[in-house]
Amino acid sequence: MAVEDPVDLRAEQEDVRRRGPTWSALRPLVLRLHFYAGVFIAPFLVIAALSGMLYVFTPQLDEVVYDHELHVAASTEPARPLDEQIAAARAARPGDELMAVRPAPTATDTTQVIFEAPDLPASYRRTAFVDPYTADVRGVLETYGSGQALPIRAWVDNLHRGLHLGDAGRLYSELAASWMWVVALGGIALWIGRRRRNRRSLVLPEPRASGRRRLLSWHGATGLWISIGLLFLSATGLTWSQHAGGNVTELRSALSWETPVVSTELSGPVRQGDVGYDRVLAAAHARDVTGAVEIVPPAGPGQAYGVQQTGRSWPSQQDAVAVDPASGAVVDVQRFADYPLAAKLARWGIDAHMGLLFGLPNQLVLVVLMGGLLTLIATGYRMWWTRPGSRAFGRPPERGAWRRVPGRVLAPIVVVVALVGYFLPMMGLSLLAFLVLDLLLGWRARRRAGNEEVAR
Repeated sequence: MAVEDPVDLRAEQEDVRRRGPTWSALRPLVLRLHFYAGVFIAPFLVIAALSGMLYVFTPQLDEVVYDHELHVAASTEPARPLDEQIAAARAARPGDELMAVRPAPTATDTTQVIFEAPDLPASYRRTAFVDPYTADVRGVLETYGSGQALPIRAWVDNLHRGLHLGDAGRLYSELAASWMWVVALGGIALWIGRRRRNRRSLVLPEPRASGRRRLLSWHGATGLWISIGLLFLSATGLTWSQHAGGNVTELRSALSWETPVVSTELSGPVRQGDVGYDRVLAAAHARDVTGAVEIVPPAGPGQAYGVQQTGRSWPSQQDAVAVDPASGAVVDVQRFADYPLAAKLARWGIDAHMGLLFGLPNQLVLVVLMGGLLTLIATGYRMWWTRPGSRAFGRPPERGAWRRVPGRVLAPIVVVVALVGYFLPMMGLSLLAFLVLDLLLGWRARRRAGNEEVAR
């Protein structure tokens, strides 16, 4: 939400005459778009930033709140067979359908047995936590999503994603993610143009500035420092969005950038028998699919067990194998190292967005980014409220900027905006709303000026 005072504007006009007409025509348009997006989208960004900061530390909260369910004391006794542990969980949830099993990855972890439950909302599961040494069920909790988020993380996740309002609530986060990159790039362009004109440092605020100039100095320098992070959060956030996310999925499919999956289809005649979960886990370990894994039972005849690593930290552990239930033989292997680069980037990007990729350093970086974003919003609103030209709030940048953009420049801009608006529907609709609002404000201003002229 960069703004200028009248002296600065006159200086820029003089500078533009020396540098050429293109930026002189584009700058007011960029400034007005930056203004509208900043003023009207910022509240959604505040919600996303605050809820995101809360989400970052939910892994630590889970460890404390659900310590009894997640952990057991290490024992010198061998663990009970995995099939026995699963049988105990099934006895505790006789009406639910077994969906997956996550064997205890360390000597102090419980085994998680995950059930589909008809009485739960979509994407929710019921997970039984079993002591691997005694096969006692230590607790049953509702979990959410593919990551089997525990109740606290699930609640914060749904707050961040959609304010607990279902699909309608998800529009807020999509709107924020759709505009964040536009606001960031527009702010960078405005800041670089201003600093080059004044021949001042791009990366540091002015130490002796005061008033609005001081606010703008901190606003611009902070925005530049965190711009890469904001672009990253915007791009990765859009992959989860309701409408743009579907377009991203279609684009990845068209470019063959999907995440590979291990094939659980069995070839040849279907053989009877089931070697059990212990043999399946041993077969996966023999192929170096170790650590935290999830075992999914066969979906039906002619299907194999699927065993997938679930480690989300660096280096990523996402290898998978398929195991024949009749023989215990591995029939397919999928290595993360063989993923297409785009699929790897998507995995790393999502995990970094969630604060999981590099552990605590990743979490702290996200907190700094969100703090910087909140600083930008606070300084931007303050500059707007103190801008000259209005009794209550500051006036927006001048209207009619698009009329001064040369046709050879305006035409490709219109095409690009139309394509982006189609790919990011929430951005397209909100941009249309900005244009309608701008037209209404212009009509009101002209009508007021006409009434004043008649009064004279």
